[in-house]
Amino acid sequence: MMDSPFEAAFTASVTPSVDGKPLGLRLLACLLVPPGIVLAAILPAGHAHGRPARPAEGFAPVLPAAPAPRAADGAIFNVSAGYTGLVEGRRAHAVGDPLTIILTEQLNSSKSAAAKTQKTGAFNVVPPTAGPLSFLDPNALKASGGSSFNGQGNASQTSTLGGEVSVTIAEVRPNGTALVVGEKRLLLSQGQEWVQLSGIVRLGDIDADNRVRSTQVADARVTYTGNGSVGRASREGWLSKFFNMISPF
Repeated sequence: MMDSPFEAAFTASVTPSVDGKPLGLRLLACLLVPPGIVLAAILPAGHAHGRPARPAEGFAPVLPAAPAPRAADGAIFNVSAGYTGLVEGRRAHAVGDPLTIILTEQLNSSKSAAAKTQKTGAFNVVPPTAGPLSFLDPNALKASGGSSFNGQGNASQTSTLGGEVSVTIAEVRPNGTALVVGEKRLLLSQGQEWVQLSGIVRLGDIDADNRVRSTQVADARVTYTGNGSVGRASREGWLSKFFNMISPF
């Protein structure tokens, strides 16, 4: 008696091959390798969970340029040796000077939309009471129709970020502004966190303590993220994201 296809597959999976390995393992490998290749192709390297694996480059502290050698002129006064004006104080104003950005970001956004439509129609024919059409029923010649739609949508978002980040001046511009960049890295027991910031500040907004509020930074780019076991536990797994991506519902 001939075995069924299921019995034949089961027998092939448990029967050792020539090299002593079950054919079921080879069949399992053939089924798992193609999806693995597809996932490796669709998931960007380093962003499989939607967050950077390491801090971005370009936020290292900027060092001031070495002063040019001064020609021997016999004078004692030298501006390049760290001269600061009497009314200027010790505020950051040159490339490489550090200052502190006070993060006071708070954004609130909300959106609401609603739409409602309604339409009705009726049709009525009254047949004559005498003549060849008197047999028609008036109730059978009535027709009516209607349609209605009611849709509503609401969305709201609140973001708050506080703290302090020290940055350095990377470029001083002729209009009295400066480009600042900097980062802060925290190595914790359960992972690593980092804050990166760049933007344009007005030198006149720097107070006597070399502090500037983040709301006074133009073209501000603030990144606060990290990695580690706690961050991975709070994010959706790659397989769930894959099925959600291809799910039509």
